[in-house]
Amino acid sequence: MFRKLMAFSEAKTAINQHLKPQPLGTEEIPLFEAHNRILAESVASALDIPPFNRSTVDGYAVKAEDTFSAEENHPAKLAVCGMVHIGEPPKTVVAKGEAAEIVTGAPIPEGADAVVMVEDTGRENNMLSVYSAVTSGENVMKKGSDIKKGEVVLEKGQVLGSREIGALAAMGKATAKVYRVPRVAVFSTGAEVTEPGKQLLGGKIYDINAYSLSTAVVESGGNPVCLGVVSDDKAELREALEHALSCADMVVTSGGVSVGPKDLMPQTVNALGEPGLIVCGVAVKPGKPLTVALVGEKPVFALPGHPASALLMFHLFVRPVIRFWAGKPASEAVVVRAVAGARMFAAKGRRTFVMVRLRCDVSGRFVAEPVETGASGAITTLVKADGFVEIPENQQFVDADEGVDVALFRSVV
Repeated sequence: MFRKLMAFSEAKTAINQHLKPQPLGTEEIPLFEAHNRILAESVASALDIPPFNRSTVDGYAVKAEDTFSAEENHPAKLAVCGMVHIGEPPKTVVAKGEAAEIVTGAPIPEGADAVVMVEDTGRENNMLSVYSAVTSGENVMKKGSDIKKGEVVLEKGQVLGSREIGALAAMGKATAKVYRVPRVAVFSTGAEVTEPGKQLLGGKIYDINAYSLSTAVVESGGNPVCLGVVSDDKAELREALEHALSCADMVVTSGGVSVGPKDLMPQTVNALGEPGLIVCGVAVKPGKPLTVALVGEKPVFALPGHPASALLMFHLFVRPVIRFWAGKPASEAVVVRAVAGARMFAAKGRRTFVMVRLRCDVSGRFVAEPVETGASGAITTLVKADGFVEIPENQQFVDADEGVDVALFRSVV
């Protein structure tokens, strides 16, 4: 099945050529459901914000020129002509020599151009004493000073967090047009795999991949549909694949892709529809058995059963597709410079990815320590590895203390 392995770059090219190079589509959703979604259009405000001149303090709306002579010992005297309430249009007009009582957030009444803070005034009945002069515009937030009508506030492609959703609400938007989240069906294969929570019988192991890969789908911007464990039976496998394709935009499986008698995934998925297999084995280590097929327009990524290999292949091949379909940049890789903590060997003729854990030495340098990924490290690698070092096909090894680039699995280590 793997007599002729595709080069890493060749496999990447084949996948990119067959999959649609655009987001899956858009949808309009309520703001309360928009957190962490990707905006599918730029948003310009249809109104000035604030939509009127408003007071920023409690006090009195005045004509600034009426206060220019005001001093502590010689206050300006103004007649109180009314009161402006918050949440309603002013019902009074401020004439020369007058002041209108106002609260924070209330609209500035006609005739006034400034607000004197209540702390700088004294009042007896309807006569106001102003002890400190104000200038035109003082203590007033002008109409459109925050956002002007027609101003683009949010750009297409932005992630909607609390601040962005607040801005949409400020503009009167009850919904947001966002990119659709890809639905990704995930299941594990193998007669030896048991669902966590069930009794572990002899010869069985608990399912890791359905859970780690489903979580990786979420981290990539997709919506996982976890279908559990499917046995190594050709009819059951075909039925599971057909169900997965009917309920999702993409299918991700693990196991059943090597060359054993129970490794039925390649021929099963290839028989589901055209164009069928586009990748069946890649010259990489780990992850050589990676299989990718296209059934109609829906991809099936069949990953190795080894948990660390499955996650690495997901990170390299599946994650960019999910992100692109979700309207996110295809890559958000964070790379740090480090030195190798030990000699790292490459597999001959294969691009090799060495899982590493980062530490700082006494001089403050990052040191990349290789993490075991063989049979003995199938589970601990998931916890210990911070990222990986990539060794090209034409390089035999990376020597200890040699400078390396570490691609991180997470942006914070």
